[in-house]
Amino acid sequence: MDLSTKYLGLKLKNPIIVGSSGLTGTVKGVKKLADNGAAAIVLKSLFQEEIFFESDDVIRKMKKEHPDVQYFDYDGKKNPIEFYGYKVREDNLKRYTTLIRDCKSGVHIPIIASVNCFYDSLEWVLFARELEQAGADALELNMFFPPTDFSANRQGKETIYFETIDKISKEISIPISMKISYYFTDLGPMIKALSETDIKGLVLFNRFFSPDFDIQKLEVKPSFVFSAPSELAQSLRWIAIMANKVSCDLAASTGIHDGEAVIKEILAGADVVQVVSALYIHGPGHIQSMLDDLKSWMKSHGFGSISDFKGKLSQEASKDPKLYERTQFMKYFAGKSNVIS
Repeated sequence: MDLSTKYLGLKLKNPIIVGSSGLTGTVKGVKKLADNGAAAIVLKSLFQEEIFFESDDVIRKMKKEHPDVQYFDYDGKKNPIEFYGYKVREDNLKRYTTLIRDCKSGVHIPIIASVNCFYDSLEWVLFARELEQAGADALELNMFFPPTDFSANRQGKETIYFETIDKISKEISIPISMKISYYFTDLGPMIKALSETDIKGLVLFNRFFSPDFDIQKLEVKPSFVFSAPSELAQSLRWIAIMANKVSCDLAASTGIHDGEAVIKEILAGADVVQVVSALYIHGPGHIQSMLDDLKSWMKSHGFGSISDFKGKLSQEASKDPKLYERTQFMKYFAGKSNVIS
């Protein structure tokens, strides 16, 4: 049974990649995932926003504690307080590049670095160079600009995606993938346009912090930290719609909790899937369980390889393509009620 596939030009032994998360933030964790059958690892993201706030906090505290001092000694040299903010950035980047090097020497599967940045495109480029030099096999750009930012129009936000890809692709030679959300006015055309840039893959879709309210403390708190199997529907629909319409690889993400979900995404047209929540819930050993389910299903249907059934249920291959674009529950609710609101 041949489970091998390709993603970003990398040959993988199976289609299951562990997505960026706390599970992939240490060498020990990465080794455990590799030992349990993961085909590739996306390391925990390097968050520009966290580095920015940490740096800003260091500078603010130093200025508060030493209001009359502008320079401090460091390694025998006098440096402005702002230097220490820069050092925070360098220390974070050094830890991340060390993680890449240690993972590369500790496992024999592709290691994909992940960067989560916001508007400063120069920072993207600087990070990308360092991560490539550290030995990353590929780079996943995790991009999202909140739709609640009313100061920027749609065209302006979308332009940043293309400008960032252009700048980074000119600086590094390793393959680039982009993990995006479904918060686009013209999602299908946007996915297609992104696929026609220099990126080699698109991950559909990102999953974000969801707020909840603590009604006793009157505070905002996190909710739904892990994805649910029902969240598979969003990526399944769009993988199926975009398969054979894009010029790059497709990775499905969010809601993939078992072997059946892996099968469905590949049938839709995905080259690989990214799994996280299911491994938090069931442990790294769940990867092998998912692979066993995949192999058993393939055997029962007479498929000898992933390519034998990839995209068989995509929109392009469907006898009823309109099914993928239906937005109402007409058939399900017919006769259930006189009025559906």
